[in-house]
Amino acid sequence: MKQESLKAKIKERYGKIALDGNSESCCGPDCCNSTGSNPELSSVAIGYDGKALESIPKSSILGLGCGAPINYANLKTGEIVVDLGSGAGIDAFLASRQVKDSGKVIGIDFTDEMLRKAASAAKENRFINVEFRKGDIEDTIPVDDNSVDVAISNCVINLSTDKVKTFKEVYRILKKEGKGRMIISDLVTSKEVHGESVNADDWCSCIDGALTKENYINSIKEAGFQNVRVLNEQIYMNEDKTDGRNITSIIVGAMTK
Repeated sequence: MKQESLKAKIKERYGKIALDGNSESCCGPDCCNSTGSNPELSSVAIGYDGKALESIPKSSILGLGCGAPINYANLKTGEIVVDLGSGAGIDAFLASRQVKDSGKVIGIDFTDEMLRKAASAAKENRFINVEFRKGDIEDTIPVDDNSVDVAISNCVINLSTDKVKTFKEVYRILKKEGKGRMIISDLVTSKEVHGESVNADDWCSCIDGALTKENYINSIKEAGFQNVRVLNEQIYMNEDKTDGRNITSIIVGAMTK
């Protein structure tokens, strides 16, 4: 399936989720860690701190993640953070609480409805250190070179068709010489699918775009990162739900050279 068709499908799916709150998509209530249609409980089930969630806009919690990379980011006061595929803003708002007013969080998404939802929540709840920008992380992230301390992402890079190109874009915006770090949550698979076997709906659900863990890690290394390590790993979807493929949720950390 062509890249343009997949991206159009992704925008359509996530635009609908932003409008009606239905999270039947990437890492939503059909997955093993799901707690049904309650996005807050689903978020806690994959690792988010329930108390921390109470400090951010409820509208930002859609239950779309497959892990909680924010738990491993070790964010510090004053740092600049970019959230790749920020959606309604859950991780961006949580990050903003940690970097405080002297820091800054930039959420990047290419779905207009998600951007409007997140920006509205930021304004209404007076998150002065958060902004949301439209951008395609696989093309050009609208952030300056070597300007970011930490890049985070939750179950989004899997939606890209060229992982190495995407990771190279992330590397570009991070500060170099080991000063920039990336913490991401994503899904990996026991068996990849290609060509005509790709199903658009399954791609939008983070399944058909998944790489094996080995290929995923190698894509990060090929983009230039060092000290690439798996920080957390757990079974996410059993083979009986995915035509024989085991889907695993991993959280990966990496540093710039």
